[in-house]
Amino acid sequence: MADKIQVCIIGSGNWGSAIAKIVGANATKFPEFDDRVNMYVYEEMIDGKKLTEIINTTHENIKYLPGHQLPPNVVAVPDIVQAAATADILVFVVPHQFVKNFCASLLGKIKPTAQAISLIKGFDKAEGGGIDLISHIITRHLKIPCSVLMGANLANEVAEGKFCETTIGCRDIKYGKVLKDIFQADHFRVSVVDDVDATEVCGALKNIVACGAGFMDGLNSGDNAKAAVIRIGLMEMIRFVDIFYPGSKLGTFFESCGVADLITTCYGGRNRKVSEAFVKTGKSIAELEKEMLGGQKLQGPFTAEEVNYMLKNKNMEDKFPLFTSIHKICIGELKATQFVESIRNQPDHVYHPSQLIPL
Repeated sequence: MADKIQVCIIGSGNWGSAIAKIVGANATKFPEFDDRVNMYVYEEMIDGKKLTEIINTTHENIKYLPGHQLPPNVVAVPDIVQAAATADILVFVVPHQFVKNFCASLLGKIKPTAQAISLIKGFDKAEGGGIDLISHIITRHLKIPCSVLMGANLANEVAEGKFCETTIGCRDIKYGKVLKDIFQADHFRVSVVDDVDATEVCGALKNIVACGAGFMDGLNSGDNAKAAVIRIGLMEMIRFVDIFYPGSKLGTFFESCGVADLITTCYGGRNRKVSEAFVKTGKSIAELEKEMLGGQKLQGPFTAEEVNYMLKNKNMEDKFPLFTSIHKICIGELKATQFVESIRNQPDHVYHPSQLIPL
């Protein structure tokens, strides 16, 4: 009898804990998976008790997903190497700033046959003025394949069992079936596509657009103006993929990872919420993160900075005026009140993707 597939979740924040509810349940449902699911948890003290001990005793992440029961087969482990050592599937769901350090800790200490999947929505800066996709970083540092999962998946709604869809980008469709089994649930519908890079890029770029939507809410600009931000943002997302990841498919933007995730985040995500407060209170992003997110990091401003780093080095800021304006507002180079003017002056043209494969 073949060994059962072991799954390790690397990360235990709001999203990591929400997905652990599904993964844990599926691990006991399908016979090909090992029942035990390790979840790497950064150890913290909560009211004098270790967070891992609280999770393993009460089956609740009282800090990042309070009020929700985790399956008892999800085991919190404070040592990342111990958590991942025997895993066949490594589920990365941590802030993207920590990925390189985690990979450095795991290099040479995991199964050489393991595969990864990233649920992380963000980029990293690359040498030479470009950006690096998180899945590429994981593959390069751990020398294992890495798929991605991106979609309109607000963590609290997923944890509450409300219906949603998601997209898995996986180059090996046979392995995609394994990933679909471990992630799909009655309320969590999974589609598998082979357009991995575009799937991942959508998941990162939508956080920038959500900041713009939040600025509009903070300015009380109305739903029409917010819709304009979403539309222009989608066009810049398509343009970005067309230029930097040619050969991707236009249909990917109509999966959950694309337009659905964009709309959801622009109406309900933390980037929108904090950006609205940024305009209304005049406080810095860092201050608002501490006040509103309970220690979790906001991805939109970081991603905007990383994208702008690339665009500036390639003299292409003018081709992405929405992304550029959002970044400048986040760092204080533009006032939020100037945002409408910056998008009003969008070039008047019809954009025809040159490389994207039509539907």
